[in-house]
Amino acid sequence: MTLTDAHGKFIDSLRNSGKASATVIAYGKDIEQLVDFVSKKGKLQVEEVSAEDINEFKEVLSKQRYTGKSISRKINSIKAFFRFLISEGVLTQNPAEIVAHPKFDQAPPRILSRIEYRALRDACRGDARVAAIVEILLQTGMRISELANLSLNDVDFDRNIIFIKAQDSRQARKVPMNKSAKTALTSYIQVRPRAREKVVFLTKTCRPFLVRNIRTAIDRYFRLAGIKGAKVNDLRHTFIVEQLKAGTPLVYVSQLVGHKRITTTEKYLKLIDAPETEASVQIEEL
Repeated sequence: MTLTDAHGKFIDSLRNSGKASATVIAYGKDIEQLVDFVSKKGKLQVEEVSAEDINEFKEVLSKQRYTGKSISRKINSIKAFFRFLISEGVLTQNPAEIVAHPKFDQAPPRILSRIEYRALRDACRGDARVAAIVEILLQTGMRISELANLSLNDVDFDRNIIFIKAQDSRQARKVPMNKSAKTALTSYIQVRPRAREKVVFLTKTCRPFLVRNIRTAIDRYFRLAGIKGAKVNDLRHTFIVEQLKAGTPLVYVSQLVGHKRITTTEKYLKLIDAPETEASVQIEEL
């Protein structure tokens, strides 16, 4: 089987198994890079790829200044690709099995301090849309992709609940909407463009506010607030840690943020043992 055909079958298998679209795209690009690399060496069939080829690919990525974390993710993709080919009976030996992951330090999640999230709120206070986005992410811990997909019908202002739809392999869930998030969202809806589009967050031209544009907007306010090294996902990290610090049961926090495994939530426990400082108070409401 050609590498190109195998690549296509692998992607189809990922989609059919319900993998998240972002995961499918990432795996697809990783394998595409490998296929391109070995094809330049004249190898077009799956059985021609060796462990030496994959290790050479690792070295090339390192010279191209990919981080150890990025290279490790690509190796995971490659290992999954060849495991798939073994399971399909295309290969009998896995050339990626003996390939080692690069060593790298895994940085802990970035948690915003009380001073930082206050500064972020102040920076975007004049922008009702971004202010609502920041507050919802900070007060619910939902993913940015989930927020981008929220529709007006998903928000129950009477019961103060936000319904998060099932997405790819993730299950649907409900999260409480506290006073702070409700106030910010209500303020935005009052100035939200009138449109048939039911997605909550819109551009000025009444189109859905896409994930990449949400990231760009919040990154801008991080800069205006003078907050360095922070990313949008840090709002979710901050929610998780502050919930745990406040004594919210681990299982419930895991359910709130939609973790598939409680072990994912448990990793945040080591971040709540820091001394009580400005950063270790529950996120206050507006």
